[in-house]
Amino acid sequence: MWVLLIICEFFLVAFAKADTSCLLRDYGDNKRVCVCNSEHCDYYFVDITPDKVDVVTSTQDGARYRKTVQEFETSASSSNLIIINRNNTYQSINGFGGALTDSAGINIMSLPPRAADHLMRSYFTGMGSMYSICRVPMGGTDFSTHGYSYNDGSEDKDLANFKLAEEDFKYKIPLMRIARNLSMYQTQLKFFTSTWVAPKWMKDNGRYEGGSLKNEHYQTWAKYFLKFLEEYKKQGFDFWGITTGNEPLLSKLTAVTKIPSVGWNSSTASVWIKDHLAPTLRSSKFSDIKLMAIDDQRVFFSDYLTNLMQNETTRNYVDGFAVHWYLNSFISPEVLTGAHQRFPDKFLLSTEASSGFYPWNKHVDLGSWERGEKYANDIIDNLNNWVTGWVDWNIALDLKGGPTFIKNYIDSPIIVNSTAGEFYKQPMYYAIGHFSKFIPVGSVRIEAVSNLNLPMVAFTRPGPDNKMVLVLLNKNKNSVSVSVKDGSKIINLNLEKKSITTVMY
Repeated sequence: MWVLLIICEFFLVAFAKADTSCLLRDYGDNKRVCVCNSEHCDYYFVDITPDKVDVVTSTQDGARYRKTVQEFETSASSSNLIIINRNNTYQSINGFGGALTDSAGINIMSLPPRAADHLMRSYFTGMGSMYSICRVPMGGTDFSTHGYSYNDGSEDKDLANFKLAEEDFKYKIPLMRIARNLSMYQTQLKFFTSTWVAPKWMKDNGRYEGGSLKNEHYQTWAKYFLKFLEEYKKQGFDFWGITTGNEPLLSKLTAVTKIPSVGWNSSTASVWIKDHLAPTLRSSKFSDIKLMAIDDQRVFFSDYLTNLMQNETTRNYVDGFAVHWYLNSFISPEVLTGAHQRFPDKFLLSTEASSGFYPWNKHVDLGSWERGEKYANDIIDNLNNWVTGWVDWNIALDLKGGPTFIKNYIDSPIIVNSTAGEFYKQPMYYAIGHFSKFIPVGSVRIEAVSNLNLPMVAFTRPGPDNKMVLVLLNKNKNSVSVSVKDGSKIINLNLEKKSITTVMY
């Protein structure tokens, strides 16, 4: 194994010296993407400079992971101070990543093989985003070409007709294998799963969208989860985590969306968890799987969480809480700190985000720096409020923002143009990478305080080097000078206008 690691590192360093620069394409109005195809793709290798300061910057003006190396200073040159306190520590990181949906698989596999390989490497290798966690849907979602579950047809309470779908074997499982193989030299890739849809015969409205589970099928639904885990284990995959179901409150919004869903209020969810799902999982060979509750917007988080966790049995079964980013502008991220304070033994994980989801939005906005900036800002907000990781939605969509059988088009960090045999890395892709590439699993957040209003977050990386990572977002239309004080170390920085900067030393 060590020989393989040495060989792998040799080729990575050699590759890093090749032409891996961004092929910028300008869409006007300061909107730029990096174009990848079968012959070329941009990559960045995290090459740590000993005893110096590595500064990696991406900007609206077109810089993508531009690295400079600085010396430590003897005095601060700016009155804008950032004070690092390594003695005040917070949460440990579970990972950063995205979702391997049917739509992602369709788009990736529509590319020429070498271009598709570049796309997967862009996410899962040390030259790419170094994703460490992936969400894999259990059955169909709105980002499928049709609605489906694993047991469609007539009522089948014993689940005798349960079987994985063509999409599992054609898209999800192949992507999982590729991602796992590509990431194995950087991290042990973790997978977690969520459900969107139950068989229609289990639901009180007989449809994929809206409605709730019939009471007599609570245990059947728990067994359905177990069946899925068993079938994927046969394919060589164990899941690190599982959520209690994607966005349970969607069932109340069928007038505005047809997203497949299974409705739970906090009371029925508590009953299902404590009497059915959790006992079924804990008594199985998957007893160590992390059970995450809620998996919905933080605007609903506080009240739903309070009611759900009133029951002690439910509370003891739940390992963590999953939260989405939609509607975040309507509520402070401090509700997440409140959740941590009430339940400090439960971890928080942000499990879904995407842009362009409002009907009045431009769904795919090629080169939008604003969307990348919003991603970076949200990641910082989450991390500063005890969240242990951040997971994007579809890792690749087409030029329309699909396919989606309900026409629920949105944007993605990577957009595929299969006709041209190429794909486009958006600012959102680099925004996530400024965290995922530099803050590995096991990193610990530390205190960073400042006298200016600048989104930032700091971590110490695991391992003997104990490197410090500071990520800063400058949303201003002008540059900002700052001085970082970490004990006796002083770093003077000039943060370019409209930029994301990762500092590592």
